[in-house]
Amino acid sequence: MTAPAAPTSVLIDGIGTLVTNDPGLGEGPLGELADAALLIEEGRVAWVGARARAPEADVRVDANGRCVIPGFVDSHSHIVFAGDRSREFAARMSGQPYAAGGIRTTVAATRAAGDADLLGNATRLLREAHAQGTTTLEIKSGYGLSVADEERALRVAERLTDEVTFLGAHIVPPEYTDDPGGYVDLVTGPMLDACAPHARWIDVFCERGAFDEEASRRILAAGQGRGLRARVHGNQLGAGPGVRLAVEVGAASVDHCTYLTGDDVDALAQSAKSGDGTVATLLPGVDFSTRQPYPDARALLDAGATVALAGDCNPGSCFTSSIAFCIALAVREMRMTPDEALWAATAGGARALRRTDVGHLGVGARADLALLDAPNHIYLAYRPGVPQVAAVWKDGEIVSGRP
Repeated sequence: MTAPAAPTSVLIDGIGTLVTNDPGLGEGPLGELADAALLIEEGRVAWVGARARAPEADVRVDANGRCVIPGFVDSHSHIVFAGDRSREFAARMSGQPYAAGGIRTTVAATRAAGDADLLGNATRLLREAHAQGTTTLEIKSGYGLSVADEERALRVAERLTDEVTFLGAHIVPPEYTDDPGGYVDLVTGPMLDACAPHARWIDVFCERGAFDEEASRRILAAGQGRGLRARVHGNQLGAGPGVRLAVEVGAASVDHCTYLTGDDVDALAQSAKSGDGTVATLLPGVDFSTRQPYPDARALLDAGATVALAGDCNPGSCFTSSIAFCIALAVREMRMTPDEALWAATAGGARALRRTDVGHLGVGARADLALLDAPNHIYLAYRPGVPQVAAVWKDGEIVSGRP
């Protein structure tokens, strides 16, 4: 008996508000369409428009007046790890300041874990992210800090995403405490040789307690020489050279940006004018979890910088996979408007990953989208902590929930 053919087209109909992120398709900067429909064919958006003009399709899904948005593009995560740091969190909430040294706890646990355990935990967190509307997730290494452990972390990551980042320069591991220069030699030599084939990006934690400007520049240059594109952790724990260095080397993104000078803001704004400049990726979940100040998103946006929002899911400073939570924080604590926050978590994340096929729902984009149990996207901030995602499609296939 011949199996029935799989449907080749799906029409999501009855959409109360469709956010396309394409101003040419609808109203305002988010390109919003009311009473809309969207056609999916072969994993791509094939048509968007008014419901009354919707084409025929093999399958029809009724949105019942609910909102459809592009899937979240989370451009910063550390989900390949083992171990637990909940007591470290409790200590911070009792007044102990955050420092990057807690990373060493996760390094020890990750080195001791088996490959199956690392993959299982990362897969669980990826599914958790899918359930909350994330369809594109960048994953970093950085909890191995040896040649073998960094390589296997990247092997795990590349099974889950195309956006894989080599972060051997997360911190200096204990065995190199007295020889940080030797560790930089390792990262830029044998470790990079082993890891470059499994990654698209190279990142460095340019921060006190991690890597200074000279070492960070050397690490990024080595990675770029091997065909990896640059990202930077910068200005998280204090003012420093991270933002300036990121702009100088043409990094796609500088992440955290908690402590910015006026010159840093100006550098990011000038970079944005190039059209392919360095994105300021803000991670409000980290600042919530560490009780640090929130980044000055308003200053960045008003100056013309490109801003993204990301989750930074990791076991130490921010153990959340909810971009909706980060949006709510950005609106409440960082003075972003709901429109700005949604754009930053979708199109902004795509800019930070140099992607044009995700973060929007224009014709030809990947059919990565989320159906909200709400009439509009404002509910993501308006009802913080309340699950709003009813169903999620990735490449045109449902990966979580049901319409």
